Amino acid sequence: MNSAPARRLRDPLTAAALFVATAAFTLWQNASVAALWDLSYLLDSSYRFRLGQMPYRDFPFVHPPLHYLLHAAIIRIFGLVYYPHIVCAALEAGLATVLTWRILLNLIRVPRDHGAPGEVIVGTVSTVRPDRNSAPHQALRVGPAWTLATLLALPLIFLGIYGVYPHPIYDSDTILTVLVAVYLLQRAGESLPRNFIAGLACVLPLFVKQNIGLPFLAITLLSVAAVAIARRLQHFPIAPQLCLLAGAATTLAASLLTLHFTAGLHNYLYWTITFAAQRRLPGLSLLLDTYRQSALLWTIPAALAALILLRRQSPGAPSISGILRRWLALLLLAAPFLWTIISLALTSDADDRADQLLSLWPHLLLLAAVLALWNLRTLRTNPTLAPLLPAILLATIEGTFLSQQFWGSTYAVWPLLMILIAAMLPHIPALARPLAAVIAATFLLCGSLYATSHERLSYIHLDGPETRATLPRLRGLTTPGPWIPRFEELIRFTNTEIPEDDGILLLPGEVPFYFATDRTPQFPVLLFDPATNPYTPQQVLDLARARNIRWLIVTRNLQITTIAEPDLPEVILTLQQDFVPYRTLTNYDIYRRK
Repeated sequence: MNSAPARRLRDPLTAAALFVATAAFTLWQNASVAALWDLSYLLDSSYRFRLGQMPYRDFPFVHPPLHYLLHAAIIRIFGLVYYPHIVCAALEAGLATVLTWRILLNLIRVPRDHGAPGEVIVGTVSTVRPDRNSAPHQALRVGPAWTLATLLALPLIFLGIYGVYPHPIYDSDTILTVLVAVYLLQRAGESLPRNFIAGLACVLPLFVKQNIGLPFLAITLLSVAAVAIARRLQHFPIAPQLCLLAGAATTLAASLLTLHFTAGLHNYLYWTITFAAQRRLPGLSLLLDTYRQSALLWTIPAALAALILLRRQSPGAPSISGILRRWLALLLLAAPFLWTIISLALTSDADDRADQLLSLWPHLLLLAAVLALWNLRTLRTNPTLAPLLPAILLATIEGTFLSQQFWGSTYAVWPLLMILIAAMLPHIPALARPLAAVIAATFLLCGSLYATSHERLSYIHLDGPETRATLPRLRGLTTPGPWIPRFEELIRFTNTEIPEDDGILLLPGEVPFYFATDRTPQFPVLLFDPATNPYTPQQVLDLARARNIRWLIVTRNLQITTIAEPDLPEVILTLQQDFVPYRTLTNYDIYRRK
């Protein structure tokens, strides 16, 4: 495709192919596995929003609302049907991959020359000094940019926001909003309306997941302020940066006022910041464990040696020694990725393969941190957000790790890692394409095995033949083991023998009971987990009495492999003061109030 029409056709075809492949893989993943614990929290909480129950004010809720408002809207449109929520995840996954690819294109494309005097290179185009006679420089090396961007985007078919973990979840939705914001920041240029809209978009992640959105918003606004100061010192106009800050401030103020007049701002801040930090925020030593891997003792020195070899490369036509140095530098930079591929042949254990793949993260994050520090010195000559992008992405990724630390939180952040890699490639132009090919091959091969092995879902039982839901509301729900038939037995029993208006308390609440039965939740907590349940056993009993809870349903065997709530046995024992056994199902003990 060398002609201009062919190039114009290539981009939409590439975007469509990436979208369809990513969405299809997400649907395929959901057709073979379901983590009922997480789906329960999503579906029942969203159903609660749909009923008009007010979070933060009427019941404790530790997450921002946008993710659940989205799925409450899906319930409002399609009713109590499971499958539209999975289709939503697939569409979001495809969109995230396409957005990442567009960001990669904007990041990699550069002018053919080094820019005219006074020009500032910004992603796809260059922004010149304010001069009526000047025009944006549009001469781009489209071919190499398309190749590199597509190579780095291909692994996201398997490692996209919903590839490793396939169900709708707040982390993945937050990364999608981050990608939207980054894309709009790249496209803003000198346009005042575009900058205002980009500022608006920067606030959205904060109201999807706080530990991701808050660092992203804070570092982005600080970066914009730094750019404004640098431009002011060089007598550039700062109206674009002021518009961006105004867009962020307007959206933030409107959001906080809405919370104040609905759920109560004090309630919102307590549950999503104070309480969530008490239950989830890890210590510094736990976060630093990410970078205490023995592999870094050789991968980082190898990368530094490669950079030294490239710096010693003499200008002009390369000599034989120069060619050897270049190949040696490529081998040193590619060594961690090649070793990850080789490790596939050394072990068949899915856990070991996952560890080897994920060990590339600390290596790449440390290199990106060096790049972020190096780029600070270029802010004076390039007063745009482009050199600060690695710092913004690093802060966002580290914020993501605050939730479930490194090994548990990487499932949705692979697109940001690919953007960081793309930001590093221009610093090694001679090796950019072969190194991108090695990285893409590693993530395609190892990442596809990681995603399809469901290693990230090892916290649930995955043994046994696949079973599919038969009830209309749950159609499309599939997972290995007997969990779905047992849940459907509970639904049939409830619909037959428990009056519709009677209050029910489920312990620990692993299944989407209220979504499946269309019953109004009457107890404040739906899922008994240390991160979501603020009540002691005695307080649970007191609330059950105050809310006139008449039925207690206890799950005997859980799909989740870890201990859901350490105090659960004590909670059950305390509640038995008021409840007596009524019926025993295959996996559930039913109690009725005395």
